[in-house]
Amino acid sequence: MSEIQFINRFPADETFTLDKRIRLLKKRKLEHTQEKIDAEGGLDEDDYGRVVAPEDFSFEITPTHANGSFYGYRGWTANYTRLLAAHPLYCDPLDAFVGRGFFFLTRRKGPVWNPDYPYTELKKAFDRYNIICGIGGDGHFTPDLRIGFELGWGGILEKLEKYRAINTAPENAEFYESEIAVVRAIIAFLARVGDELEMLACQERNPCLAQNLREMSAANRAIRSGKPRTMRECIQWMCWFSFFSRLYNRGPSGGQLDELLRPFYERDMEAGILDDETAKFYIACLLLNDTRYYQLAGPDREGRDMASHISYLILEAADWIDIACNLTVRVHDNINEDFFYRSVGYLFKNKNGWPRFSGDNSLVDGFMRCGYSKELARGRLAAGCHWMSIPGMEYTLNDLVKINTAKVFEVAYFEMMDTEAASASTDLLWKHFARHLAAAVATTAAGIEFHLAWQDRNEPELICNLLSRGPVEKGLDVTKSAMYFNMCIDGAGIATVADSFAALQQRVEMEKKISFKDITRQLESNYQDIDGEYIRQMMLHSQRYCGGGSLADEWALRVNRLFTGLVRAQCGEYPGLNFIPGWFSWANTLEFGMNVRATPNGRRSGEAINHGANPTSGFRKDGAVTALANSIAGVQPSYGNTAPVQLEVDPGIAASPEGVQKMVHMIRTILETGNTLLNINIIDKNKILEAHKDPSKYPDLVVRVTGFTAYFAMLSPEFRQLVVDRVLAVNGEVSEGSVA
Repeated sequence: MSEIQFINRFPADETFTLDKRIRLLKKRKLEHTQEKIDAEGGLDEDDYGRVVAPEDFSFEITPTHANGSFYGYRGWTANYTRLLAAHPLYCDPLDAFVGRGFFFLTRRKGPVWNPDYPYTELKKAFDRYNIICGIGGDGHFTPDLRIGFELGWGGILEKLEKYRAINTAPENAEFYESEIAVVRAIIAFLARVGDELEMLACQERNPCLAQNLREMSAANRAIRSGKPRTMRECIQWMCWFSFFSRLYNRGPSGGQLDELLRPFYERDMEAGILDDETAKFYIACLLLNDTRYYQLAGPDREGRDMASHISYLILEAADWIDIACNLTVRVHDNINEDFFYRSVGYLFKNKNGWPRFSGDNSLVDGFMRCGYSKELARGRLAAGCHWMSIPGMEYTLNDLVKINTAKVFEVAYFEMMDTEAASASTDLLWKHFARHLAAAVATTAAGIEFHLAWQDRNEPELICNLLSRGPVEKGLDVTKSAMYFNMCIDGAGIATVADSFAALQQRVEMEKKISFKDITRQLESNYQDIDGEYIRQMMLHSQRYCGGGSLADEWALRVNRLFTGLVRAQCGEYPGLNFIPGWFSWANTLEFGMNVRATPNGRRSGEAINHGANPTSGFRKDGAVTALANSIAGVQPSYGNTAPVQLEVDPGIAASPEGVQKMVHMIRTILETGNTLLNINIIDKNKILEAHKDPSKYPDLVVRVTGFTAYFAMLSPEFRQLVVDRVLAVNGEVSEGSVA
């Protein structure tokens, strides 16, 4: 084992309040962030709570395939258990918990997909339409942590042994052998941690910190194989589950945090072993440990609001630590108004992009259209960047499958001009577009079926299987045993496509200012031909999506109806699979744009496509929120996943309680008009421009990038530019060097 990572820098006589510990822990968090930036460069993703590995720690995989990587049950089990045995303990004696990892094994293994199961023909179409197919991706679903709370690791091991005796078919043997080996490795790891923490307590000179280390040791020894009994043991269990799942393959989302913690909190309070300040400290340390997605409040299965005292404590803890958090407040008809106002107040107080707000009515009604009950739909929680999941009950590929509709448009456009240029029109272009989009969707669905057929031979979900309902009972990976298969297919580029159709209709067909032949020449030359910039500006300033009743809004509705219908039609092609459409691009906005030539809306070749369901920057000079929200509401696919609204708000809007009240009203209105998820950035324009020039000036600046929040300094220059462009677009501005 490598040397223990232990932060010890305080004299023996120093005293610590909880507030002082939080301040010092936050300072260390910023140091971790800078260490990651220095070691890894820009990271356009969640913070994940990782720390940089110590210099004396190295881990080399053991290949099980000739290509130098490893696959399947045996490959993953051998490498993961060996990594657990070698992984050092990172411990900060100021913290209430341990459980920090250094990397994701899935990113250390080499080639991701097992080449013994090729998909050559599918890949041709994936490449043609720039589809992110999801094949080989970790599932992006939500396990049910309550299974772990109810059983503990020892109980999970007993459950595996029980069902191994029942399911004796050859196809089950490999599953149980691997899962049992993994759980035994976890128990052994936790036993080591408990002993090491006790040793560190003996070494610690400061009596306050030594006592904390002894309490850490006791908590870890208790949950080694037993069930968590107290709130501290519960959160430590959660921190370790984050560690185990992240170390494996980035891991899943967290679930309904207030309801997960509430039984432990209430028992501890009744027993007199906990007070609110300590509980809040524990929650703050949990949020420091990992940036997992959690939902707060919302309706229970009967529609009653779930906001409780601990829901408030979670908001207060997030406010106390004041870092990147991924908290979602679910807004519904019976929401606790005080809790709603309090959550909006923290959004404006900290200006860190949290919480975000999901729309219960639209989400529930949409999921019910898939054939599910209202009770089950209410239990489908806000989970990842834009998606929903029923903890422990469904398998999805949320946020992992995306069709670049701007690329589909490009293929359709140039096919029309190559084969039918003399008859070119937006009606004819639509026919080409619809045919190619149908091919892209059908190929994507076939890719999902392929993934489900072979993923257990590639990367079985050895950690999340344990907290899902089906895998252990059936002896099969979750890709073959989940209760429900709700497979996400997202479209990306709706604004780019709608604006391009509208620009052609307006400038070519209605105003006759340019011909299809001439605009094609400009697209081929990236607007570098004669009068290229003049023509680009003319196309750029045609009617835009989110302009409010514009030609592009009409085209966006048409594109959404087509896409939604094509995705839903795949349900009939693959019985047992429920395909759910959405509009989302995540960090792929840049990558997708790099693969698309110049488009008729004035976008240059290689520039980013629009973000998610949001308009192209500069859709209106006044940045009208109502027009934007109404247009995005109109393109909600409405089957239970989201097409988020991303708002950039001037920080001066909420300098008073009246401002908070106005924002509450705006959030409710936006969600009541049919929208499903609302992300809000409140950022000072001058501050973000300064941070973009020199990120080191604002190391603690947090922005909502997309579905996740992140330290601005941690983003790549290109992705920082995207955030800057969105902020400037509020005032109708475009920054120099814009990529959008």
